[in-house]
Amino acid sequence: MRRWDFKGVQLRANVLKEYEAKPEALRALLTQYKLELPMFSSGNANINTGKDEETIQMHVNNAKFVKALGGQHIQVTNSSRPKGGGAPTTADLQTYGKLLNEIGKRTKAIGVQTTYHNHMHQLGETPQEVDTILANCDADNVKLLLDVAHYHQGGGNPVEAIRKYQNRLRALHLKDVRPKAGDTNPRAYTFVELGQGQVDLPGVFKTLEAIKFKGWGVVELDSVPDKSKTPLQCGEITRTYLNSIGIKV
Repeated sequence: MRRWDFKGVQLRANVLKEYEAKPEALRALLTQYKLELPMFSSGNANINTGKDEETIQMHVNNAKFVKALGGQHIQVTNSSRPKGGGAPTTADLQTYGKLLNEIGKRTKAIGVQTTYHNHMHQLGETPQEVDTILANCDADNVKLLLDVAHYHQGGGNPVEAIRKYQNRLRALHLKDVRPKAGDTNPRAYTFVELGQGQVDLPGVFKTLEAIKFKGWGVVELDSVPDKSKTPLQCGEITRTYLNSIGIKV
């Protein structure tokens, strides 16, 4: 069996169920397998709930957990997009940016950087929404984790986003996307292995090199797009593609 030497792993908040009270045990596992923690999925920060302080404190507590693991970054998402397909108001985007800013200010004080993760079906689906959110939080408090496939699917150009936010870009989710086969909805999509979709990945890597980006790129595949393949086979497809364009993994 081919050996995979992973450099790091992004953990999700579901690890808290087992390790919240014993972060030293999880840190020992990371050390054992020589894995860095480039990013921690801290969960949602939703607006207009009447629970802002509770939400902020949850992410601060998560940041303390990340600090105990030796990590430095959390990503924050949301589920506050209007139901039924309507666009969010500018006021809601501004409110979300301010909530992120308060989270970021408090996590920064303990040595953990908050990053905003753009995402379909959330506040920040389109490039314009991402821009409004980031304009309403301090660049020192909130950095950007750019998901290139979500940004593409939301109507944006990831290459342009890298250039635009280069001074704020802290990490990327590297994934690919294409229209969903057999679906009449033009907005339907499927995440696929790198190089199997429509994201301009060569342009992404070329631009990252041009700006001398030094952060993490986390390869993601939300689910196996072809059920006849295994996750390992999907990983091999992605690695073969990356090697073919000169990215050694």
